[in-house]
Amino acid sequence: MNLPFYRFIRGFCRLVLQTFYGYRSIDSQNVPATGAVIVACNHVSYFDPVALGVGFTRPVTYLAKKQLFAIPVLGPIIAGLGAYPLDREAGGVAAVRAALRALKEGRCVGIFPEGTRNLRGDAPEKGGAALLAALSGAPVVPAAIAGTRGVRPFRSIRVIYGEPLRVTRQRKADGDDLEKWTEEIMRRIRALEESIGGN
Repeated sequence: MNLPFYRFIRGFCRLVLQTFYGYRSIDSQNVPATGAVIVACNHVSYFDPVALGVGFTRPVTYLAKKQLFAIPVLGPIIAGLGAYPLDREAGGVAAVRAALRALKEGRCVGIFPEGTRNLRGDAPEKGGAALLAALSGAPVVPAAIAGTRGVRPFRSIRVIYGEPLRVTRQRKADGDDLEKWTEEIMRRIRALEESIGGN
């Protein structure tokens, strides 16, 4: 990650969102200032990674589908911002390992448990956030974004961060445990989403 570049892009994006989209972040102090942490959020728009990341000051690393890295201009930008390519067809093992390395280094990893944009609200949740938490011991901060569905200027975008959730660290968490923790993470995300009016 290129930190000066990240900070410049973050500041620029925050200014644009505040000026044209009435951007507001709520309870960003719930994201620990230091140490490994996973921020898990709902996902309905390409705007979501930006809206989520500019809400707090520390850099956030995302897992992004590998096809985005091949897009001119966009690819080099997201690489410079510290994103890791996610190969969904290969099961994402390399990306999970990369995320675990980032967490071991005490970094913040952003993840969308729905796995992709959930445009109709019925996408099945993935267990990635729970798996990373179980393997790393990092807390999970649930978050929710509202106002990015069909985003347009002067429509308010809000993001709220919930209290950190601790998942029991265990290297051999079984499917039932991961399903239970994923359901709890998503329950908290949905409650936060409802508290700020949804999309």
